[in-house]
Amino acid sequence: MDDEPSLVRAVAGYLEHDGFVVTTAADGEQALAAARSDPPDVIVLDVMLPGIDGIEVCRQLRTFTDAYVIMLTARSEEIDTLIGLSVGADDYMTKPFSPRELIARIRGLLRRPRMTGHTSGDAQVRTIGDLSLDPQSRQVQVGQTPVELTRTEFDLLEALTERPKLAFTRSQLIERVWGPGWAGEEHLVDIHIAHIRAKLGDDPATERYVRTVRGVGYRMGPG
Repeated sequence: MDDEPSLVRAVAGYLEHDGFVVTTAADGEQALAAARSDPPDVIVLDVMLPGIDGIEVCRQLRTFTDAYVIMLTARSEEIDTLIGLSVGADDYMTKPFSPRELIARIRGLLRRPRMTGHTSGDAQVRTIGDLSLDPQSRQVQVGQTPVELTRTEFDLLEALTERPKLAFTRSQLIERVWGPGWAGEEHLVDIHIAHIRAKLGDDPATERYVRTVRGVGYRMGPG
């Protein structure tokens, strides 16, 4: 989904050559219509689209599809802006980019388990204060209130709650959630952690659930 025809043709050609079935769209309205009529596994979405922009498209996509979303940005600074926007994207890439790297990112996402496919050795419901996470049903609650997380957000929280006193580095979380060999910025973990905290109502000043371990990464639990 991009409004640059030459880029769309080039990327679609690479993807088709690698065996993917590709549907393209040039603006936000077309993108949403295409995703509804032919549900995709992965969506590559430019931030700057005519009509409905990519951020709003991503928000609307999350109301009816759990497809993985890779957002394209024209400037690396835009990724910092996206930290404060819980739009539900799974990955971010800055233009210009290598089509081979994009394909590697797509294949990495597709190697990840689907909604019901992943449970760790401990499949019991986990609780951190009034936060509960069920690895089998992939449901999260704070008290009696359900929390809607994207697949990537759930996978990160699931990894952290599996060993709640262990401090995970960003690279460890990337290997666990995105898989070995994933090529991208570790900063992506911080974006998703910010989204998780916002959805849990977790105040970064008190950190009831997801705690920052300075110089290391993140862990779960109080104190």
